[in-house]
Amino acid sequence: MPEKEGVTMEAEHTISVLVKNRPRVLARVSGLFARRGFNIDSLAVSTTENEAISRMTVASATDEATLKQICKQVSKLHDVVAVIDHSAHEVIERELCLCKVGVDRSQRAEVIQLCEIFRGDVVDIGNGSMTIQLIGDKSKVDAFVRLMSDYSIKELVRSGKIVLERGAQEE
Repeated sequence: MPEKEGVTMEAEHTISVLVKNRPRVLARVSGLFARRGFNIDSLAVSTTENEAISRMTVASATDEATLKQICKQVSKLHDVVAVIDHSAHEVIERELCLCKVGVDRSQRAEVIQLCEIFRGDVVDIGNGSMTIQLIGDKSKVDAFVRLMSDYSIKELVRSGKIVLERGAQEE
């Protein structure tokens, strides 16, 4: 959809924030988003190959100007090592989803077949329920959740998006 004159278009953007692995760093970064009125659509945090550094992957629907402002403000925070805007890069994106659906014995084979199509794994079967693990990009997980909503979704949790840039890319 083209931009209207004087109107900026929002899109989902993903940034990685490399931070020193210390207490309260997550609170400071997420607090900056909250104070500035920026919504975080997805947030995943973990240590990196260097135990002293953590990677925060933050997805937010915003326009380009706001994204640049977010990156500048986050990079000024204490304990922030680097901010990487992935907008101009090809990335590998993944999200983990665990979905517990209510199924009776007659529906198990059907749900297992759907899991195979989406390359998901059944990680637990109980009386009247199955728990499925699915790993993929956001659209794949969204499509799977839509299909599972035909059954009775008892519980659902998603990790949030994580990304890494693809191989060697030109800067």
